[in-house]
Amino acid sequence: MNDHFQEILDTLKKNKLRTTLTGLSVSWGIFILIVLLGAGNGLKNGVMQNFSSRAVNMINMWSGTTSMPHNGLKSGRQLLFTENEVDAINDQVDESRLITARYNTTQTISYETEYGSYGLRGVMPNYLDIEKLVIPPEKGRFINELDMKEKNKVIVLDQKIAEVLFKDEQPLGKYVKVGQVMFKVVGLNTKKEQYGGSNAYIPFSTAQAIYNPQRKFWQITFTVDGLTTEAENERFNESLRAMMGQRMNFNPEDEQALYIYNAQSEYVETIKIFGGITFFVTIIGILTLIAGIVGVSNIMLVSVKERTREIGIRKAIGATPISILKIIILESIFITTIFGYIGMLLGIGLTELINFFMVQSANGKPVTDEPQMSVFTNPTVDIGYAIFATVILIIAGVIAGYLPARKAVRVQPIEAMRQE
Repeated sequence: MNDHFQEILDTLKKNKLRTTLTGLSVSWGIFILIVLLGAGNGLKNGVMQNFSSRAVNMINMWSGTTSMPHNGLKSGRQLLFTENEVDAINDQVDESRLITARYNTTQTISYETEYGSYGLRGVMPNYLDIEKLVIPPEKGRFINELDMKEKNKVIVLDQKIAEVLFKDEQPLGKYVKVGQVMFKVVGLNTKKEQYGGSNAYIPFSTAQAIYNPQRKFWQITFTVDGLTTEAENERFNESLRAMMGQRMNFNPEDEQALYIYNAQSEYVETIKIFGGITFFVTIIGILTLIAGIVGVSNIMLVSVKERTREIGIRKAIGATPISILKIIILESIFITTIFGYIGMLLGIGLTELINFFMVQSANGKPVTDEPQMSVFTNPTVDIGYAIFATVILIIAGVIAGYLPARKAVRVQPIEAMRQE
């Protein structure tokens, strides 16, 4: 076996150009496949990370201004929700699960000499799970049903606000002034907001009593179950719009009267798009592998043809066809394995390097109130795909070496030695 191995090395050294060309075909095919798969995964992971920051089955509704006359009423009417609409969705919309009314305003929040202007959100307890806020046990709690029932003056602060107001002090249990009203800090949200600035959260009932005496608001958020296709989501949007139009007396076809953001529909559409991207990347990868296989086959064909005279001499001095085939096939396996492994390492290395710089870039960004969205995250590829592609090329290399070699060893030694 050592003799065979030494012979292969000697042959490769004597034909450096041919060896290099064969190796490049193999390495390039594996390298491009891994980089393409890694890039596709990076894009997909980035988009999916944005979805994971809140419930993907979330429906957001905003009341608007009518643009069409309806039932004798003129256009231009400002519509607002009441808690009756929240109850109606809970009772009449079978797909609805978690729900929260939302009252949004801006207030000055202060503690001793520190203060700032921040978003204040009056929300219900379900808001925690819908928006996936993060409140570790040591950071307190979120608003609960007792707070809602008793209109407690309790507040949950985003971590950023707590750092500004309290510096190194422990905020839990302390009181902050929100406008002219004192609220007790009961929790800290450590989630980094992607789509807006820092906020504070108080019970919706408390917000209604103190800041919204008219008890009308313009946003409702809830989650749904059972909507898995674009058609189902489209029908749901239409039925929801019809129900709200009947309750609030506007034309359901008036898109400016009610704005609906269906995250589930967007999620389903995104999954469909990435299915197409995955298919496209796979096709490109397969074509790249085929190009590599063709390259290996062509070069091995030329290699065997160049060695026809050598094969004839080997047969003349007693070498068996099997031993000659073994040498050529081992040479092919050696080239495809070594260079395939090199291509695999380079591809994985590049995707890991890109991932490293992406992580460093994300960690190096200052914490700001600006939206932080991921577009490209963890562009790595499953090692199984890389190994599978390498094995495919090795098998192709075996076939590429075997077919022309088998043809060559069938030639009579005299005829083979006449070849130039």
